[in-house]
Amino acid sequence: MSQQEALVIGAGPAGLMAAQELAQAGLRVTIAEAMPSPGRKFLMAGKSGLNLTKDEPASQFASAYGASLPPALSAALADFGPKKVQAWAEALGQEVFTGSSKRVFPKAMKASPLLRAWLRALEAQGVQLNTRWRWTGWDEGGVTFDTPDGAQTLNPAVTVLALGGASWARLGSNGAWAAQFGDECAPFAATNAGLAVNWSAHMERHFGQPIKGISIHAGDEVSRGEFIISSKGLEGGGIYALSQAVRAAMPLLLDLAPDQPMGQVAAKLAMQPSKFSLSNRLRKALGLTPAKIALLQEWGRPLPKKLAPLIKNLPIHHAGLRPIDEAISTAGGMLFGALDEGLMLRAKPGVFAAGEMLDWEAPTGGYLITGSLATGRMAGQNAARYAQGLAS
Repeated sequence: MSQQEALVIGAGPAGLMAAQELAQAGLRVTIAEAMPSPGRKFLMAGKSGLNLTKDEPASQFASAYGASLPPALSAALADFGPKKVQAWAEALGQEVFTGSSKRVFPKAMKASPLLRAWLRALEAQGVQLNTRWRWTGWDEGGVTFDTPDGAQTLNPAVTVLALGGASWARLGSNGAWAAQFGDECAPFAATNAGLAVNWSAHMERHFGQPIKGISIHAGDEVSRGEFIISSKGLEGGGIYALSQAVRAAMPLLLDLAPDQPMGQVAAKLAMQPSKFSLSNRLRKALGLTPAKIALLQEWGRPLPKKLAPLIKNLPIHHAGLRPIDEAISTAGGMLFGALDEGLMLRAKPGVFAAGEMLDWEAPTGGYLITGSLATGRMAGQNAARYAQGLAS
């Protein structure tokens, strides 16, 4: 490859966005993707509706990534936030809409129309996509791959790594790349993950039931999202939001009646005739569903005479997060301290990193995809400037 060529490793959202920026800057771009086709995790994420971003003010949006937002990530999000993500999708011919929760989706809902349009645009820019090219590292300055045609070595002016996190290995994100970087990476951990619960037999009939109108407390953190009872435990946004708290071994307390003070709950229960069964008293007094009552019995036995404190503070007995490969995303990865403010590796000039391979985490709701797009854009732009500086 000549000095004015660029290499992107990984064809997820971050890699494709980096390739777009590099091509727009006039570089000849090659994408190397280990899987047989691009954007596999992106497509899977869009199966139930591709949540691209969330339509909220920039400062509020950024706060979802945590209090200690790395400066490079903060800058990337400031430069390519929710409004620009929507404009980018529509420029590819994919109209978007904002739901009642402020989450933004393509009108087509699925990811495949957007991905096809994006790939067509990249092809029109001259971007070359090589699939089944598995990155193996560096050799005497070159970037090495195992390919269907045997070992290959490329010598680009700049490289953008967009290697993904460590969840959903079947889709290509297995985190194996981290072995190349040693202590420049933080260990991977599951986030946006379900809880493992060892249910008793009586819970089986409630598998698949949604639990709504609740809150979960982990110290000062409160989640008002919903979850579903599954055969393996608990799944859903209300649980995913507490992944960090679970990793920190903080107790989880479930409030089955969050909009009613404890005194009101106790008074309503006391008004029920004693001849009613417990289930009937809970249903009539508080509107608890059979699934909520089952959770109360599962985690509260032996039930005390005074139920109100338990209803308001039911301990969730669990066995930790579900395995990392079942998680929507992962914490850990390339440390921001190993990168400069433009996402270039300090130890490897001309090599940039972006997307889920970086050590950041965010809740579901459009934050993950927006963060990947924003960092991919930043890495691509800065890689293009670096390459142009080499040529001048």
